Amino acid sequence: MSRLSRSVHGSAKRFCPRVVMAGTGSGVGKTSLSLGLTRVLVRRGLRVQTFKVGPDFLDPTYLAIASGRTCYNLDGWMTGRPYVQQLFARTTADADIAVIEGVMGLFDGESPSSLEGSTAEIALWLGAPVLLVAGVHGVARSLAAMVKGYATLEPSLRLAGVIANQAGSEKHRIGLGESLRSAGLPPLVGAVPRGALPMLQSRHLGLLTADRQVLPQGTIEALADACEKHLDIESVIRLARSAGEIEGVHEPPRAASQETPRSAVRIGVARDEAFHFYYPDNLEILCRCGAEVVEFSPLRDTRLPTGLQSLYLGGGYPEAHAEALSANGGMLDDIRQFAAAGGCLYAECGGLMYLGRALTDLEGRRMPMAGVLPVETVMLDKLQSLGYVEVTPVSGSPWQSGDGAEPLRLRGHEFHYSRIGADEAAASGWGHAYRTRRRGGAEEAGEGFCKGSIIASYVHLHFGSCPEAARRLVAHWGQSR
Repeated sequence: MSRLSRSVHGSAKRFCPRVVMAGTGSGVGKTSLSLGLTRVLVRRGLRVQTFKVGPDFLDPTYLAIASGRTCYNLDGWMTGRPYVQQLFARTTADADIAVIEGVMGLFDGESPSSLEGSTAEIALWLGAPVLLVAGVHGVARSLAAMVKGYATLEPSLRLAGVIANQAGSEKHRIGLGESLRSAGLPPLVGAVPRGALPMLQSRHLGLLTADRQVLPQGTIEALADACEKHLDIESVIRLARSAGEIEGVHEPPRAASQETPRSAVRIGVARDEAFHFYYPDNLEILCRCGAEVVEFSPLRDTRLPTGLQSLYLGGGYPEAHAEALSANGGMLDDIRQFAAAGGCLYAECGGLMYLGRALTDLEGRRMPMAGVLPVETVMLDKLQSLGYVEVTPVSGSPWQSGDGAEPLRLRGHEFHYSRIGADEAAASGWGHAYRTRRRGGAEEAGEGFCKGSIIASYVHLHFGSCPEAARRLVAHWGQSR
């Protein structure tokens, strides 16, 4: 048994210490501090399982590098409480401690009047103590007023400690700690001076996807050094160990749809610098439904892998690599031929852009793409869509395969800086992929494109919201062999 884990009341369930790194808002440094804390714990010989709250594809790549393990998203709105708890239990089974990075402010989420989709919701579901990261430049006793609001808004939430970022002198740190003590509030477990954390590069609303160039080892270690110096790591570990068993968590019975068939369906998954926006558990769900994932690179490979029944083109940054993607004629030809031969394609956001006729970048350069879809994509410097979305696949699509199958409803999110224009003449025979519903409950016009076994949309779906959809999709792919 690890140094931090323990069994619970003789149960076969395994206890995993855990802590949520939340913020008073975006931009207060919770990502940098989560990375630094994770690396400190790894340097102490602990197996650290990281998580990111919300529909984020970027921060998890940083956390995965810092921990050396796959980082998973925990999203209450998209997947619900049982899924979140079971995912956490499964992925921490061999971990010594879990670090959960929040999203936006502690209480920010899908609803302005409830915890739905927020970091606080995940903390409550997991029974996890919360460390609140607050920016304190120019702040003294007002920190106590701020923390009191966060500590009392939801009395059932356990706000266990405070980390002051952008602090000043030692006198400032002492004063901040005293302001919390005198008000009977959670203690200060760290004060990080201004300039102590190295800067992380950013792109759009988030970070660049992490690799060893964007997040070199030296930066990771510098973040860890700062946390080692300015946080009370032993107190953080004690707080993580104070979390109890997660109530109601059990390993669900293995359904027939989760059993891997003897003959797996081979799906080609685009994975490189241009396409890498995938929830890892999305791919795991597909594999449990009988898919065999075969990765390929639209940037570097000139041919598709052999023996594929389907292609899965996820999101990413195709606009940043448009020239190289357009120049890889061998891959584009293979994808065109695959589609023309009746192959199954599923594309999200960046994948939709790649399957279109052309992509025009911010400099106005138009570069031909696969030409499977009757659309052209234009990049803009303003965000075009951001938010959660619920979708119902259209009747007759691969999602709805099967006699008398009940209509499906899946959840996901949109986040893109591009817009598409459809060629009306070329769009003959194409239908929408989904009917969409956003916050407020208004039914909207159809979204995406669907024809035969091709589905393409701006929506990033989470199969955890409807595992039956993944089962039907894999079954449809299998029938195409």
